[in-house]
Amino acid sequence: MKQLKIHLILCCLLLSFNQVHSQLNETVKGKINIQESDNLILIKAQVENEEPLFKNNLFYNLVALKKSASGNYSNNKQEGEFSLNPEESKTVSEIRLNLNGYEELRIYLFVKQEDILVSRDSIFILPKKQQQAQKKVVKETDFVLKGIVVDDVLTKIGKDFHDYFYQAYLNSGAQYPFIIAIIEKPYFGTSSIISVKVDDRILYQFISKPDEDYLKSSVKISLQNLSQYSKQRKMLFKNSRI
Repeated sequence: MKQLKIHLILCCLLLSFNQVHSQLNETVKGKINIQESDNLILIKAQVENEEPLFKNNLFYNLVALKKSASGNYSNNKQEGEFSLNPEESKTVSEIRLNLNGYEELRIYLFVKQEDILVSRDSIFILPKKQQQAQKKVVKETDFVLKGIVVDDVLTKIGKDFHDYFYQAYLNSGAQYPFIIAIIEKPYFGTSSIISVKVDDRILYQFISKPDEDYLKSSVKISLQNLSQYSKQRKMLFKNSRI
């Protein structure tokens, strides 16, 4: 499968959800609605507050992933922060795109409150030859967006680290079923702190330095920590099913 590199500015905390510890909130419901006209599709992300209480610190991420007949991927995404009045239903995002009969479309909606995943939805539109659209819950075992690295970097050094990391990640052949977030925050003077996070956990963190060898060494350590974390994560999922 062709690797897909998605740059989602300021969405690291939106997509790096913790499937082990977070629980869905039944009072905030996210839903994907679609309208089709010929080869045009309008995608709407609808979120409803079923409680008589004001809800703030809500974040959404809407991703539309299109696969051509040749197997190439393209993506469209929207993300942002919003609030809901008591018992309010709101359209938080819209995406318009063309879809030919031989193309496949997968749409994912994630809603978080602060750092907790509270709702999610997905719709798969298959090529016309299969003559159906199907809807199902996203599970880690069938989540197709493997190998994703998202970033929220501030400087050229942060971007260089991201590029070195992503290239090494691709060359490693690993496709972890979780999203890796590279986050950069200001530090003293002109320096910064760069973190590699998964499931809201920091796996490696270092102070930035304009040195290629230093950055590549940090990439190597990050990948080693990721490999170890993946093994521990698999064991945790295995034990949770016993």
